Amino acid sequence: MAFDFLLPVSQRVLAHCELLPAQALGRIVYKHTEQEGLPVLAGATYAILGVYESRNAFIKKTSRLDLDEIRLQLYRLMEGNWNDTIVDLGDIDEGEAVKDTYFVVREILAELLEEKIIPIVIGATQDITYPMYRSFDGIADMVNLVSIDSRFDFGAEEELISSHSYMSRIITEKPNNLFNFSNIGYQSYFNAQEEVDLMERLFFDAYRLGEIAADVALAEPVLRNAHLVSLDARAIRASEMGQPDSFSPNGFTGREICAITRYAGMGDNISIFGIFEIENNMQSFQLVAQMIWYFMEGHNFRIKERPSQSDPDFIRYIVPCESEQLHFYKSALTSRWWVEVPNLLGAHTKSQVPALLPCTEQDYLEACDQNIPERWFKAYKKGFN
Repeated sequence: MAFDFLLPVSQRVLAHCELLPAQALGRIVYKHTEQEGLPVLAGATYAILGVYESRNAFIKKTSRLDLDEIRLQLYRLMEGNWNDTIVDLGDIDEGEAVKDTYFVVREILAELLEEKIIPIVIGATQDITYPMYRSFDGIADMVNLVSIDSRFDFGAEEELISSHSYMSRIITEKPNNLFNFSNIGYQSYFNAQEEVDLMERLFFDAYRLGEIAADVALAEPVLRNAHLVSLDARAIRASEMGQPDSFSPNGFTGREICAITRYAGMGDNISIFGIFEIENNMQSFQLVAQMIWYFMEGHNFRIKERPSQSDPDFIRYIVPCESEQLHFYKSALTSRWWVEVPNLLGAHTKSQVPALLPCTEQDYLEACDQNIPERWFKAYKKGFN
């Protein structure tokens, strides 16, 4: 059983939690301990899981990720006005081979998905996204993956899987359950033009750092339908993460990345959330802890909505645009927008019912100006489902 490979939470962390006030997260999280074993999973909302594996790092790690210190910073934070149950499963150590670590990650996450528990994965390198994705095999036919990253991470075709090339394996390997891939925060000078062209050919979505930094709310529709969110900490500017050498001076600010992780938690379909490429310094640990806190807060306050013509909480707008007639919906409760996308006959469709694509008010305004929104066009070409 894969859970047998889990390392319990360290005595150092457990002792620290005993000194915390009653309102701190460290006092309310049910932890995997050496004395009592694994916590009860039934009824849990989130499961925190650390992963030490770093052998496939594009730039080799010089030190082991200090997961204990990340926990110390997280558990010092105060619980919000939440009704969620949090368990800490401990950590997955490096297996005899990298593929062994991947197997354990995949099996544990698959079981958590079956239990409707959201894993929060804290890992050394982003190639762990690959077994996270594979954990949906047999559970979800089509997976929407969102990567918050300065790079697309396709890598060279012949390159072995690494933290800079795991997406190539996800796209090409069978069974191919990936329906849509979206990138938030890419920086053009880190990505070859061939990678940008590939994103266009596959009708994937990509949003430059400048676009999102100018209006962080643009990330919300992208994350609303995500099943799996993988965050590369190198998407954050170096000054926010303690000035590590492998980070760029350009990137998201601490406030922006916390807003984005809150949107991730608010997503209607969020099933797994992971943060990777974390550097060992106190400022980095603190920001990662706050990002996790905001993710949980967003999930606690999310409102699941399904627009329909008969629901009085939604306003329907019909916009003739070129040769199409676009149907938009706006929620009177949350002011969120959707647009209908007709299904196409194809491998990814299961009905003739129009699908609902999250969008923005700006998409509606563009349609009113007779410009078909790009997100609608890409979804239509894919046969959005």
